[in-house]
Amino acid sequence: MKNLSLKLEENIFKETEDILNKINKSRNGYINEALQFYNKLQKRKLLSGQLEKESKLVKNSSMEVLSEFEMLDGED
Repeated sequence: MKNLSLKLEENIFKETEDILNKINKSRNGYINEALQFYNKLQKRKLLSGQLEKESKLVKNSSMEVLSEFEMLDGED
């Protein structure tokens, strides 16, 4: 494990402490879970952005291929 010094806004700290007291969880465990959740969220956003970017790159060629298939279908 790595040690980390962290500065929190007072309202975030108080809210977190209130929640921790109610759920009987350690601050360290809670922060680890929160960061893990947020990391997954950010990875999904990054992946979504990458997929959107790549989809735009192949959009024109995909439309060309679709058009070619439609022409082949009409040849029967």
